[in-house]
Amino acid sequence: MRALVAPGYGPPETYVVTEVPVPRPGPGQLRIKVAAAALNAADLVLPGGDYRAMVEVDFPHVPGNDFAGTVTDVGPDVSGYTAGDEVFGFALPRVLRPMAGAARPSLGTGALAEYVVVEADTPLVAHRPAALPVDQAAALPVVGTTARALMATGAFGADETVLVVGATGGVGTTVLPLLAAAGTRVTATATAADATLVRQLGAAEVVDYRTQDVTAQTLRRHPGGVDAVLNLSLPGTELPALAAALRPGGRLLTITPPPPDAESLGRSDVTGSMVLDVEGRYGGMPELAADAVAGTLRATISRRFRLTDAALACVAFAREHTTGKILVTMDT
Repeated sequence: MRALVAPGYGPPETYVVTEVPVPRPGPGQLRIKVAAAALNAADLVLPGGDYRAMVEVDFPHVPGNDFAGTVTDVGPDVSGYTAGDEVFGFALPRVLRPMAGAARPSLGTGALAEYVVVEADTPLVAHRPAALPVDQAAALPVVGTTARALMATGAFGADETVLVVGATGGVGTTVLPLLAAAGTRVTATATAADATLVRQLGAAEVVDYRTQDVTAQTLRRHPGGVDAVLNLSLPGTELPALAAALRPGGRLLTITPPPPDAESLGRSDVTGSMVLDVEGRYGGMPELAADAVAGTLRATISRRFRLTDAALACVAFAREHTTGKILVTMDT
C-alpha cells in the first residue's frame, strides 16, 4: 500500500510517499481502508524528535491520528463491527501507549496511508453516521474531543469574557462557536486576513497578534482583566504574559505542555490547567458524531491534499500559516 513515511528523525521535508506492507489486524483490532485523514501537530512532533527523551520512534514511521474510512477486515475477539462498516476516529501511534490512557486506549499504525489498523474497543473509534460527511468525520476527532474537553473544564458561563489565543487553528475554529453558544464574549487572536472568519465563528473582538501586543490590547478593552484565557498555540514559556490578562480569580487553560501552575504563571491568584483528553472522558466519537449531525460541532477545513502530495501537506502545516484543518484524501 501507499503511505506517507518519515524515514528517520527529521523535519517534514524528509517525508516521502512510498510503498509499505499492508498492516494486518490482530485480536481486538480493525483494518480500515482510509478515505481521508487530517493533520495534527503531533504528527510532526513525534518524528521530529521532540519526545525522544521519553520514547524512541520505530522507523520507517507512518504518521496520522485522525481518520475516516471503511472497515475491510476484523481481527479475532471483535464485536460490533463487520467488513463494510463506515467508521471514523482517532488513534495514537503505538509507541505512545504509555500516554494513551489506562482504559481502552486508542492506538494505530498511522492514518496517512491507504490502510490503518486500530483498536476496536475504544470510545475514540465509532461508526460514522450517514449524515456525517467523510471530510468532517476525518477532521473532527482531535479538535472535537479537545474542544469538548475545554468547554467542560472551563465551565464557561454566560457573559464571561474569554481570550482565545490561537483562534484560527483547528481547535480554535472548532471551539469558538461553542463559546459563543455558551454566551461568552470572546476576544480572539487572528491575522487581519482571518478576522472576518473568527467573527463569523463567534468572536466579538479580534486582536491581530502580528501587529499588536495581545495582553496589552486585551487589558485596554477589559481593564479589569478577562475571566479566562484559552491558549491553543503558544509554548509554556509565553503563558506568564497571557496570565497577566486575567482578572484576579481568573483561569488559564492550555493545550500545550507543560501544565501551568501558580509559580510558572507568576500569579497565585489565578488557576491554570492543561487540557488533554486522549481517553474520550468528555465525549468520544459517538458524542462527536451526534453533535456534528445536530450542527453544534464542526471542523473548519482550509486545505485539501491527495495522498500523493501528503509530504507537501506536512510541510505546509509546519511552515505556513494554516487556518483550521488540513485534510489528506486517499483518492487518486
